[in-house]
Amino acid sequence: MKNIVVLVSGGGTNLQALLDAQARGEIRNGKITAVVSSTPGAFALERAKGANVPGHVVNRKDYDSRESFTEALLGKLSELNADLIVLAGFLYILSPAFVERYENRIINIHPALIPSFCGDGFYGLKVHEKALEYGVKLTGATVHFVSAEADAGPIILQKAVAIEEGDTAEILQKRVMEQAEWKLLPEAVSLFCQGRLHVEGRIVRIDQAE
Repeated sequence: MKNIVVLVSGGGTNLQALLDAQARGEIRNGKITAVVSSTPGAFALERAKGANVPGHVVNRKDYDSRESFTEALLGKLSELNADLIVLAGFLYILSPAFVERYENRIINIHPALIPSFCGDGFYGLKVHEKALEYGVKLTGATVHFVSAEADAGPIILQKAVAIEEGDTAEILQKRVMEQAEWKLLPEAVSLFCQGRLHVEGRIVRIDQAE
């Protein structure tokens, strides 16, 4: 059974999707054993509490550099015996040392079809605003392993979502969450915990279920 630790910064909607999937028995061979927030008042901590999952805080404001914050996070994750780290609305780009320590064991979800509308500065509503501004007809979500470069790691799963006439960034964000993010993230976590993901360069191979 893999220990899953979820890193959060805010409301925790993707965390809730994971907790709900776990309650339905959809995360095989894995369990969310802890939630770690970079902000003390994050509502995600309340979601964790409601599901009887221990919550912890490593406050980004307590550290004067990304490196010192990273070291504190690494210490907490070691203490928690994390096998898989899931970024669920975690707003900080991790240092190369962090990524190296947990290579191909950190999963993130991005609300677009990478390599579109991704990288440093593309998060939250900004992603959907750019998609609408560009005039694309399809957007979606991507689950990927985390690399030292933002949103550039090997892609695990993707799902397309149609953009509709009259969409605002808020409407589109909600549709992408409901149709793609909340489905893809639990699926990818379960695949990892079952040992069915194999990384070959940029390619992620998925073993068939037994």
